[in-house]
Amino acid sequence: MLAGVADGITSSRFRARDLRIDRKPDRSPVTDADTAVEDAVRALLVRERQGDAIVGEERGGDEAARGRVWMLDPIDGTKNFLRGVPAWGTLLGLVVDGRPVVGVASAPALGRRWWAADGHGAWAADGDEEPRRLSVSAVRELGDAFLSTTDLTSWTTYHSRDRYLALVDACWETRAFGDFWQHCLVAEGSLDLATEPIVNSWDLAALQVIVEQAGGRLTDLDGNARHDGGTVLSSNGHVHDAALDVLAGR
Repeated sequence: MLAGVADGITSSRFRARDLRIDRKPDRSPVTDADTAVEDAVRALLVRERQGDAIVGEERGGDEAARGRVWMLDPIDGTKNFLRGVPAWGTLLGLVVDGRPVVGVASAPALGRRWWAADGHGAWAADGDEEPRRLSVSAVRELGDAFLSTTDLTSWTTYHSRDRYLALVDACWETRAFGDFWQHCLVAEGSLDLATEPIVNSWDLAALQVIVEQAGGRLTDLDGNARHDGGTVLSSNGHVHDAALDVLAGR
């Protein structure tokens, strides 16, 4: 229900000529679709899940809250959304006592939705097709790995451009699919590694469940399996530690 409501709003505003765009204090863009989705999802959760806490990119919330906490990113990939690039989606994660247990990533312009629940596997479906169970790749060597990131310049600002390029050199092939999509592609087995030097908790809560339930790993760049560490590396598990070593310069 939540993803369907979000998809209805985002699809109606995608490539709209009257799309309103503002800038937040950190200079990242926000559109009227971002706020409309978050407000609509919050209203549904307040009605249907009274007592649950809610944390969203646009309206905030207590990230340290215990118990049941919903993590919302109304449009992950806003820069793509406002430029008319179809690689964007809504992320919905349920965190219980600090641990993500349910995740949904819905990308209506790509025609695909991914979801997972702790102990129930990870799944994806294209439109009305039958859901298919996801499984990460079997690649075991960095030299055979397919790597993605979001923005190369972010490595200069937040980590080390040289260390990321060292990982590029160690891998077979690289792309910049970016944002949520690259981590979903890790869960699908299409990519072997995806990494970002700066992320927020609402960017990762849903994705951690999806990647882990597909058999992979999602950690911060220190190797901690957490959605709130501020950095991320997702992988098929086999090449995870080797990639961490390269990024750390070990």
